[in-house]
Amino acid sequence: MGLATVGQKFPHFDKKSVVGIEKGKEFQNISNDIHLGSNKWMVIFFWPKDFTFVCPTEIAEFNKAYGEFNDRDAVLIGASTDSEFVHHAWRMHHDDLRDLKFPMLADTSKSLSRELGILTEGEEVCYRATYIVDPLGIIRWVNVNDLSVGRNVKEVIRVLDALQTDELCPCNWEKGQATLN
Repeated sequence: MGLATVGQKFPHFDKKSVVGIEKGKEFQNISNDIHLGSNKWMVIFFWPKDFTFVCPTEIAEFNKAYGEFNDRDAVLIGASTDSEFVHHAWRMHHDDLRDLKFPMLADTSKSLSRELGILTEGEEVCYRATYIVDPLGIIRWVNVNDLSVGRNVKEVIRVLDALQTDELCPCNWEKGQATLN
């Protein structure tokens, strides 16, 4: 199966997730329903593996920008093929991840990652894929980086801003600038 791309419906998912570290409130199932029908956008990003080096820098950067996504009516979700228990352990033992404001989705069956076409050959870990999904569940932007290259969270926000204008936005357009007629 090829890469899920712009214009396609984002696959349905309902997965165990880590939503906090407070005892008894760590885990919750998260599905597409978190944004569908709510007039909210969804930004979901995947990383290869927990307890690695590039991944926490990205996750921490998304967390720092959480308010910006929230201000744009966008639900933010992080995901990998690690289990919810591995996610929880990583959050507990990594200072930059302890206070995440968004869920860490556990795609342990790899069904969502496989359907999106973002698994590597062999070991089957996720590429660094980021999706912006509109309130109707349609993929409006996808970006996939190789395993060794971290993504740019500011670019994700810039593209979300551009998509939400529903107008033509020129190269390097940023919120507040004129759009094209």
